[in-house]
Amino acid sequence: MKQVEDDEILAKFSVEHTRNEAFNLLISKYQEKTYWHIRRLVINHDDADDLVQEVFIKVWKNLSKFRSDSKLYTWIYRIATNDCITFLNKKKQRNNIPLDDVSAELSESLVASSYFNGDKIQMKLQQALLTLPEKQRLIFNMKYYDELKYEEISEILGTSVGALKASFHIAVKKIEVFMLNEDITF
Repeated sequence: MKQVEDDEILAKFSVEHTRNEAFNLLISKYQEKTYWHIRRLVINHDDADDLVQEVFIKVWKNLSKFRSDSKLYTWIYRIATNDCITFLNKKKQRNNIPLDDVSAELSESLVASSYFNGDKIQMKLQQALLTLPEKQRLIFNMKYYDELKYEEISEILGTSVGALKASFHIAVKKIEVFMLNEDITF
């Protein structure tokens, strides 16, 4: 199936009788990428599914206000990222536990998940990521998994490119230390 360009989706969305078609095209194009971005942050499949739905509800409600000053996916990504951060903060507050303990809880849920089918190294990488501070984990995921450019990440997070590069470098070093301590060889 041919991938539809964002301009075409936005044009169809602006016309009342093609709005639903446009939204279906948008979901087809971005749902999987959005799911995996969210899943890497919240770990749990059910939570990720719920958040994807919430993100696309927000997209539906606000797409007519989209100003095209960024790429459509960058805008969706920003919504998804903010929703993930809000979700993790609520989880921390609801359980009245420090974020480090939320990371430990997420790590346990990763090990027990029937939806995770990675090998031992992938599992350890995910556990290593959960030891990172939230912002470093987010930056690492965006750069490593989503292959976003620093400029795109900067636009999404509102952080300078230099600070992003430094955070990514520090995250990589922490992951290397974790993997070495876990005796993982590459």
